[in-house]
Amino acid sequence: MFSYKKKDLDVQTKMSETIFLEPVSPDDKIIYLDIRNTSDKEINIQSSVETAFTSRGYKVTKNPKEATYMLQGNILKVGKSDLRESQSFLGSGFGAGVSGAAVGAGAAYALGGSNRTTTGIALAGAALGFIGDALVKDVVFVMVTDLQIRERPLEGEVVTQTQEANLAQGSSTTTKQDIKGGKVEWKTYRTRIVSTANKMNLEFAEAQPVLESALARSMSGIF
Repeated sequence: MFSYKKKDLDVQTKMSETIFLEPVSPDDKIIYLDIRNTSDKEINIQSSVETAFTSRGYKVTKNPKEATYMLQGNILKVGKSDLRESQSFLGSGFGAGVSGAAVGAGAAYALGGSNRTTTGIALAGAALGFIGDALVKDVVFVMVTDLQIRERPLEGEVVTQTQEANLAQGSSTTTKQDIKGGKVEWKTYRTRIVSTANKMNLEFAEAQPVLESALARSMSGIF
């Protein structure tokens, strides 16, 4: 009898940076949410995120002017990957690119294992392993989301902003902008969330709801 690896769905969610927000009174738990999706998958978790926040005692508003917190998110990538590439997405952090093919996505596991000998029994095991390669694949789906979180300054706090940007103008010209000293109404934090679902022969239809649920839970867990 052969043992199957990862027959149970394994879901993990990790953040590139930890964010600590100031505690507020229950009356000030008001948040504005703007979750977007620029991946090539049909993902819509706005309602799930809203539900996650209301269950934590937050009021979700459509008016950013009355919000104490603002959560903006962009789902950058959803698709097959491997655990090594997903770790790279996490390590690169907010705003980094997510292009590139996953070298080990859908890597196959032989049913016969890796300890075959050179005997006739091993040849039979190799044949079974060849069949297993075609039938059993270790599949990883990844969801990469960049988050920008804003919170109102505490009473008496003054927040100023310094911003530098190099903007390409064609192939040979670069325009540099340098903005300093502007007073702003928000304190801003940025992080990246990488969620993975891993299982043998995993299909996206099974991975999607658990990835969406994990992302919504992770977003609300920051607050």
